[in-house]
Amino acid sequence: MNTALHQTLHDEGAVPIKAWINGVPLEEGARKQLRNMARLPIVGPWIAVMPDVHLGIGATVGSVVPTEGAIIPAAVGVDIGCGMMAYQTTLRADQLPESLQTLRSDIERAVPHGFVTVDGRSLKGNWIVAPNSATTRWRQLETRYRSLVERHPRISHKSPLSQLGSLGGGNHFIELCLDENDQVWVMLHSGSRGVGNGIGQYFIEKARNEMQKQQANLPDRDLAYFSEGSTLFADYVDAVEWAQEYAAQNRQQMMETVLGVLRKHLPAFQLTRMAINCHHNYVQRETHFGRELYVTRKGAVSAREGQFGIIPGSMGAQSFIVRGLGNEESFCSCSHGAGRVMSRTEAKKRITLGEHRAATAHVECRKDADVIDESPAAYKPIDKVMAAQRDLVEIMHTLRQVVCVKG
Repeated sequence: MNTALHQTLHDEGAVPIKAWINGVPLEEGARKQLRNMARLPIVGPWIAVMPDVHLGIGATVGSVVPTEGAIIPAAVGVDIGCGMMAYQTTLRADQLPESLQTLRSDIERAVPHGFVTVDGRSLKGNWIVAPNSATTRWRQLETRYRSLVERHPRISHKSPLSQLGSLGGGNHFIELCLDENDQVWVMLHSGSRGVGNGIGQYFIEKARNEMQKQQANLPDRDLAYFSEGSTLFADYVDAVEWAQEYAAQNRQQMMETVLGVLRKHLPAFQLTRMAINCHHNYVQRETHFGRELYVTRKGAVSAREGQFGIIPGSMGAQSFIVRGLGNEESFCSCSHGAGRVMSRTEAKKRITLGEHRAATAHVECRKDADVIDESPAAYKPIDKVMAAQRDLVEIMHTLRQVVCVKG
C-alpha cells in the first residue's frame, strides 16, 4: 500500500473531510458543499472525497458520505443506481470491420437512447413495444413497485417498462473499447431512468418538508434527511433499493441488446469471466471502524479489497477496469469517472466543434454540436484522477474507445 495520498480539511464543529485531490482541482462551490455536509450531526466519522469531485445539487458529486441512523436523499440524488457495466469478449481488434459506422448506427437503432425516435422500435428514447426479455425482467420488479406506489402514489411513472433497457441522455453512453492486448470490451453507463428520477425527487421534497416541520437548522435545505425508525425512512430505503435493482436490470437488458447487435455483425465470440455491473450513485448499509453506517456514494464506486470496478474517462479518453485495495480511509471507495471541470453551459460556450472533433478523431461517435458538453475538455484529465487515487485501486485493464454511442 502506498503512503496515504489524501488531504484533510477540518472546520470547527464539523467532521473531517479527507480528500484525494492531489493534482486535481477542487472548485470553491464544491468545497462549500462538502463543508456544509460535514456540519450535519448525522455525518461521520468523516467524509471521503474522490478526485473526480465537483459541484452537485445539495451534495457534492464524487463524495462518500457515511451517516449514522439517517440518510440524506439529495446525497443519493435522482439518478438512483446509476452505474457502469462491462464485459470482456474473446474478440480482437483485427476482427472488427475497418469502418465502425454501421456498427454504431445499428446499436443506436437497437437501444432506445436520448429523445431519439426510431420507426417501429422506439419513441423519444422509450420502447414502442418492449421486447419479451424486458417484459420478463419487469415482472420480477413490478410487484414491489406497485406496493411502493400504493404507499406513495406521486412516485408513479407512466411506464417503467418502456424505459427498461434504454440509455437516456447526458453523460450516459455505450462503448466498444480495446484493452492493452487489443481485446474487445463492451461497456455502458446508465441508471434507473425516469422511474428512479421520480422516486428521488419525491423523497428529496418529503425530507425537506419533514425538516421544516421539525424546524431543523440545516446549512442547506437540500441536506434534509430521514431518521431511522420513521415510516418515511423505511419507505425511502425500500424505494431506493428497488430503484437500484431496476438500474442494474436496465444495464443488463441493454448489454444483452448490444451483444445481440455484435453477434449479427462480427465473428462468433464468447464472454470471458471479466464481467462487472456496479452502481456509483447509491446508498447501502455497511460496517466501518466497528460502526453500522449508511454509506452514500454520490459519484463513487465501492472498492473493497479485490473488488472489481469501472472508472470511465470522457469521450475520447482512456477508461479503466480497476481492483479495489480496500482502503478504509475512503470507506473502501474510489472515483466513478473523470469528473466535470466545466458545467454543460460553460462547455458549450468554450469548446469549439473543431476542438471536439479533434479530441474524438480516433472514436466512431457523434461529432455534432449537441454533444460538445460531453467533449473531453469538459472533464478533468483521467490520468491525473487515477494518479490521485493510487492508494485506493490498482489498474487491471486500460481501455480505449473505438465506438461511443451517446443519448
